[in-house]
Amino acid sequence: MDKKICFAASSGGHFEQLVMLRPLMEKYDSFVITEETSYKAKVKGQKMYYMKQVNRKEKTFIPKMIANTFRALKIYRKEKPDVVICTGVLAMIPMCLIAKLHGKKLIYIESFAKVTSATLTGKLLYKYADQFYVQWPEMQKIYPKAIYLGSIY
Repeated sequence: MDKKICFAASSGGHFEQLVMLRPLMEKYDSFVITEETSYKAKVKGQKMYYMKQVNRKEKTFIPKMIANTFRALKIYRKEKPDVVICTGVLAMIPMCLIAKLHGKKLIYIESFAKVTSATLTGKLLYKYADQFYVQWPEMQKIYPKAIYLGSIY
């Protein structure tokens, strides 16, 4: 039986990194979750879902994260992914944790932009990820159990 994969990333550079995994998206039954923006990021041929954009410095951070948790739960129940592959950031945490709570696999890819320091999302999801990838060898000092295979670009 084929695995169903959820590809999750916020907008911008994190989304661009996720799109580099398009050959995997096309190989498996999959869908994409990203942030809702004015330009509605899309991956041709993929079912898309959108979360609220969050910024931890805004007053609306907690209400938006709660809303995203309910959205993620609804998407999870509908799609039932076996694996979540995430390149970050905050808006994607609910889907990652819901999948883990249901015994599913979580693969996290730390941002290409991070060469010597961790992202907040990476720090949080490192302890939950079944596989945690870094794109720079220096990052293995920060994440000792991480897998370094080079960049996804």
